[in-house]
Amino acid sequence: MINLKLRIGMTPFKVPPKFQDFSEQYPEANKVQAIIKNGGTTARNSIARLWLSEGIPYAFKESPILYDEIRSWLAIRLDIDPKEISITGSGRIGQSLAPLKLGINFSEKSDLDFFIISESLLHRLRNDFNTWSFDFESGRIQPKNEREEKFWKDNLSRGHMYFSKGFFDAKLIPNYKDYTCASNIANTMWMLKAKLDVTPNAPKVSEASVRCYKTWADFVRQVSINLAEINI
Repeated sequence: MINLKLRIGMTPFKVPPKFQDFSEQYPEANKVQAIIKNGGTTARNSIARLWLSEGIPYAFKESPILYDEIRSWLAIRLDIDPKEISITGSGRIGQSLAPLKLGINFSEKSDLDFFIISESLLHRLRNDFNTWSFDFESGRIQPKNEREEKFWKDNLSRGHMYFSKGFFDAKLIPNYKDYTCASNIANTMWMLKAKLDVTPNAPKVSEASVRCYKTWADFVRQVSINLAEINI
């Protein structure tokens, strides 16, 4: 009797109307754009948490266990847990959500964009970044040419901004042996592409990269911000 009374007064979960017909595992970019346009921050956060971070990525839909093998290999190389590794971008849903590439299909010309949720890895990258920024600004190391100098100065500015938001792109640090964590990631991404090229049923990609976040909240917040840009 008590359970019946509780059930009678219980409020059911409500699925937002905009998501009623949004059930594909790999939705088209224009459908994601429509949901974002009408759903605001709540919709963007839901898409970031579910469609852009969980499940088998589109790039590995033909061989899901290969995805897990790769995560296990990366975890050993980077000293993290496999569950901390995932994929975003067109490799996740099959089409790009970047404003200038919206709707472009995942292909051999695409990048494989890994993201990692690890405070310890981010801390190691921060140490490398601090060392590199000191070396660069003190003149201990010199860029090879004006073009590289421009990139370094831009990366220095972006790096400080990214860390303040709880994430960092490992490729912003030059692949020099003194910056052990960043160098290890760069070499690991190179090896990953080379191994994919010779692995049957593996996706062929242009290159692979890593963005590291401190927490899942940082990931959801930044991806939500990025998604908002496709409506501009």
